Amino acid sequence: MKKYLLFTFLFFFVREYSAQAIYTQKDVEVCNSRFQMAVDKDLASLPINQVIIEIGKSFLGTDYVANTIESGDEEKPVINLTGLDCYTFLEAALVFSRCIKKGQTTFEDYQNELINIRYRDGKLNGYPSRLHYFSDWIYDMNKRGIGKDITGEIGGIPFIKKINFMSTHISSYRQLKNNPEFVREIEKTEKEISLRKYLYIPQDKIPDIDDKIENGDIIGITTNVDGLDISHTGIAVRMDDGRIHFMHAPNVGYKVQITDKPLSDYIKGIKKQTGIMILRPL
Repeated sequence: MKKYLLFTFLFFFVREYSAQAIYTQKDVEVCNSRFQMAVDKDLASLPINQVIIEIGKSFLGTDYVANTIESGDEEKPVINLTGLDCYTFLEAALVFSRCIKKGQTTFEDYQNELINIRYRDGKLNGYPSRLHYFSDWIYDMNKRGIGKDITGEIGGIPFIKKINFMSTHISSYRQLKNNPEFVREIEKTEKEISLRKYLYIPQDKIPDIDDKIENGDIIGITTNVDGLDISHTGIAVRMDDGRIHFMHAPNVGYKVQITDKPLSDYIKGIKKQTGIMILRPL
């Protein structure tokens, strides 16, 4: 009985639920190991795009795990560094890199920067404050100077689309099914996104701008799915063939990897992918 009680206590100690974050001790260990790697490799002396590449590569082989940042009825920032989806992979790379460049390398620093990156204006204010749509994430990062949307300056053309995927697929989102007020807030955000002037590089034009994409640029892949802006995300990395490839967490059953094919060929091979938007971290 005493052993059972001890195990229960340890479980709740490790899977901590607080206003700050939900995480396990393993996540703390992974976080600390990346900050130690930064010291060992003197990553702080590198430009941020190179830091992103180094951190991203350190996660190669990590399992893809979906829905890791859903935390229950109350929105809490979830940290899961042992299983990543396409967004949490690039988010982790960016968060680590910004912490390293700022010299803020404690686990608490990581938590704070994650909130800054994951939520609109860097403020956690319930489920709707999370940047659910990736074009909205790009807009927010660009607005706050965390990155620069370079899509237009390298040849982007207008991306015109009505965004309403979440509000028209309420049954797919537990938080929306249980909270009509959240639906109204999401609908408001969708209308704002739909009215903005976004640009994108069409699929067939990506080879023409390959040399304008840099290591560490963050890539959002646009989609022809009704109501949705971007369906997949990752990090640009230039390989030995001189071409930009795609470092990403592909899907369930796969691990974080770098595509064998250049980015343009990878996107061309998937029918629902129509082009890219690009954010350059600052």
